[in-house]
Amino acid sequence: MSETPDSVVHPVRAYVEQHRAAFLDDLAAWLRIPSVSAQPERAGDVRRSADWLAAALKDTGFTTVEVWETDGAPAVFAEWPSDDPDAPTVLVYGHHDVQPAAREDGWHTDPFEPVVTDGRMYARGAADDKGQVFFHTLGVRAHLAATGRTAPAVHLKLLVEGEEESGSPHFRALVEERARRLATDVVIVSDTGMWSETTPTVCTGMRGVADCEIDLYGPDQDIHSGSFGGAVPNPATVAGRIVGALHDAGERVAIPGFYDGVTELTEEERRLVAELPFDEAAWLRTAKSHGTLGEAGHSTLERVWARPTAEVNGIGGGYQGPGGKTIVPASAHLKLSFRLVSGQDPDRIETLVREWLAGLVPAGIRYGVVFGAPTRPCLTPLGHPALTAVAGAMSRAFDGAAVRYTREGGSGPAADLQDVLDAPVLFLGISVPSDGWHAPNEKIELDLLMKGVETTAHLWGDLPDALRAADAGRDERRDH
Repeated sequence: MSETPDSVVHPVRAYVEQHRAAFLDDLAAWLRIPSVSAQPERAGDVRRSADWLAAALKDTGFTTVEVWETDGAPAVFAEWPSDDPDAPTVLVYGHHDVQPAAREDGWHTDPFEPVVTDGRMYARGAADDKGQVFFHTLGVRAHLAATGRTAPAVHLKLLVEGEEESGSPHFRALVEERARRLATDVVIVSDTGMWSETTPTVCTGMRGVADCEIDLYGPDQDIHSGSFGGAVPNPATVAGRIVGALHDAGERVAIPGFYDGVTELTEEERRLVAELPFDEAAWLRTAKSHGTLGEAGHSTLERVWARPTAEVNGIGGGYQGPGGKTIVPASAHLKLSFRLVSGQDPDRIETLVREWLAGLVPAGIRYGVVFGAPTRPCLTPLGHPALTAVAGAMSRAFDGAAVRYTREGGSGPAADLQDVLDAPVLFLGISVPSDGWHAPNEKIELDLLMKGVETTAHLWGDLPDALRAADAGRDERRDH
């Protein structure tokens, strides 16, 4: 069988393959910078990472590149306007900070000295998130080379923060301060993954989160249970009652009003979730769990992607040492978290939780509730033209493979971009579960990384027509 002639190879793929080696060398150079935002002694490295990326983006061709200061680590902003003034604007989000890593954690090699073996690059940040940020540099160059353009078909912006692995404490303030510069029609988040190497997928949403600590106080000190037990309120007993009242018999959250406004899965969405090649036994092994449990009437994937939850993260109070100690303890403590889905407002959830607690805590127990900073959920509905364009571009990169849809059960700063910029958020990632985010021996599959490059190269050419068609459809419906 003769080989396929080079002349029929798509220009995007030809360009990517031609520049693959240099691209990987540059990525390795960036990965050598230990930009661990959680470690104060690495603050200089985080800044060095931002400066390195800024220089790389200038070399790529971005006409504006700036390092933006925050009260924490610096972020990098870049912009490359289209030569079409009517082109849509796209903002790509990612982060350049990484999780802590040390050889003694179980790494086979130095985590900050990238090693390529068996088609994989091993290094901290290879998948989360430097590799997935960096593929946009080669992607936009391939887009230009394949189309003959001198500027992208979209107004292209990048925002790459430096504190995502530390909870993005200053990110929303940065977005609010710079909202005018960040204005966009669509946000693309490249900090997610795919279902597997053989099942390309696009994430359509992430859950939000609200969490709280509850401190319960009874007597002013531990007191004798024989002399006082059964006659005074016990804060540990109250903590148990709160936990017991959190769910009903069907594992639904029992806080009144909790499900008000929840965006329910459509039948089509449930069908698409059910079609994924989900191995529940393998998933349980990954979870280190011995069984599944959750809201009745929903599958495991539906529960972790599209249903709100309440979890007890910690509970304590009273004597915890060896042997018995017959007391009524002075205090007890709870930590609760609530994963939220589209249609739920974290501020309203906080109000509902406070009202629910007020009805559970008896007289004689003093208590305090402190909520952390919330993260809002975000969801792009199936059929959104930008989502269709992302899936179509990915399908082209994967040689016509069907692209399926997933969601993420966790939470991230994407919702801040959606809220502040009032723009739909889409997710474009090519990492797979075996890449080991936050774990020893993190890696990226290099062939998949190149598929990410190709996807973006196709996407910037496809997105303008998709969004214009959507605008035309809206205008036509208004006219009627």
